[in-house]
Amino acid sequence: MPSVLAAPVTWLGGSAVLAFNVTVLMGLVLTAWAGWRLVLAWTGSPPAALVAGALTIFNAHVLSRLPHAMAAHLWGVPLTLLAADRLLDHPGSRRTALALILIVAATAATSVYWLALAGLVVGAVMIAGLATGRARGAVVAGGAALAGVALALPVLRPYLRLAAAGGTRPLEIVAQFAATPAGYLTATSRLHAGWTSMFFRDEVNVFFAGVTAIALAAVGIAAALRAQGIPAARRAQGIAAASVPGTAQTPGASDAGMPHASGAVTRRRALTIVGLAAVGVFLSFGPATALYRWLYTWVPPLHGLRAPARFGYLYLLAVAVLAGFGVRRVVAGRGPWRAGALTALALALVTLEVTQAPIRTEPFEGIPPIYDVLARDAGPVRLVELPFFPAEAVFENGEYQLNATRHWRPIMNGTSGFTPMSYRRRAAVFWFFPREGTIEAMRAEGATHLMIHFDRFTPAEGAEIRRVLLHRTDLRLLAADGRGHQLYALR
Repeated sequence: MPSVLAAPVTWLGGSAVLAFNVTVLMGLVLTAWAGWRLVLAWTGSPPAALVAGALTIFNAHVLSRLPHAMAAHLWGVPLTLLAADRLLDHPGSRRTALALILIVAATAATSVYWLALAGLVVGAVMIAGLATGRARGAVVAGGAALAGVALALPVLRPYLRLAAAGGTRPLEIVAQFAATPAGYLTATSRLHAGWTSMFFRDEVNVFFAGVTAIALAAVGIAAALRAQGIPAARRAQGIAAASVPGTAQTPGASDAGMPHASGAVTRRRALTIVGLAAVGVFLSFGPATALYRWLYTWVPPLHGLRAPARFGYLYLLAVAVLAGFGVRRVVAGRGPWRAGALTALALALVTLEVTQAPIRTEPFEGIPPIYDVLARDAGPVRLVELPFFPAEAVFENGEYQLNATRHWRPIMNGTSGFTPMSYRRRAAVFWFFPREGTIEAMRAEGATHLMIHFDRFTPAEGAEIRRVLLHRTDLRLLAADGRGHQLYALR
């Protein structure tokens, strides 16, 4: 889905960097909107929805992963929760069922991690429905979710093929990307980085939700568990009052934190959220728990997930939603000015606690025009970018992948969460370029062109490469530029 959103930028001539930046910004907006929409529907309180929407996207874990475009596109998880929960009370709503199908399909097309989280959300809602006598709604929600997965099968098929080919994540690797209990006390914000630095391990293990958010969530839980049923006439009165922030609510509505929901529905939703938080925290520990190791054996989709820490987002989403309940409780019954001031204060505090500005960025000077030579080449192209990094440094290929968007011809370099054996095999030889035999190995692998980045070699290595190239008759220089790039064709 992020690529669909970025496509117009590319079609209009924008660079891949611009497309990436637009994609991230759109993801931030959509995810904040999804959190806002969920809490507005559950509480009827714009102040509660505003704070919850901010917390849904602006939290320690997401903000530490901005280079990952998919990290900003979490909108599918709260929207799945909203649609699935609505089906419990309105199982005959075809519109809601269709919405859930499309949301799950779009989530699957965005990230298999977020699909896993959406699956847990639907499972939790189904359990809540069965426990509260809403079996029909639970079945409809589960069926709609499965239909959404089926709809996304064309997108999921490559993952299935990879799994069938042995593309699994060994538990030893998975353990490296798991969370720890200390991670839930770790922040990267300017306000909390000092006292949480003792717990910091890496940017994957960052889940401190913030003092204000946790305090508001505690208030929200207490209000939800004390929620009382509200007669229909008084619920209607509460809905009308909730349309204006800070207006007085009906007695009981302020306790519920949800003026248009019965006490039972409020408690069901709160307990569902708390359950999701607990499951998310537990699964985020990965192979550190015996249950995860057992699930890894018997639940095949887990074989493809490298970073179980991502499950911790369910905890942060739960804090966001429950904090919304808390804001609703705090502002209920207060005048417009006081309610507005309290809302602004809450929003300012939760924002301050996650602020990481300024975010370091790299200037983009454009993709070197030398790659246009490849775009114009009428023959077959299979490019090798040099240096060809070893598997443990595969992330260094990011520049090469960006450059490929200027010519769109096949390259042997690449980076992703899974490094195939073909790359490992080639890197074991190509990394040692220009040693004897490396160019012959590239030709044997089907390479047709070499792009040498002299700026990424040391001066001594660059001198050795130039000496070797002077004596090679099987390489033809096609182009060179002032940035240290030289493009060769293999004869």
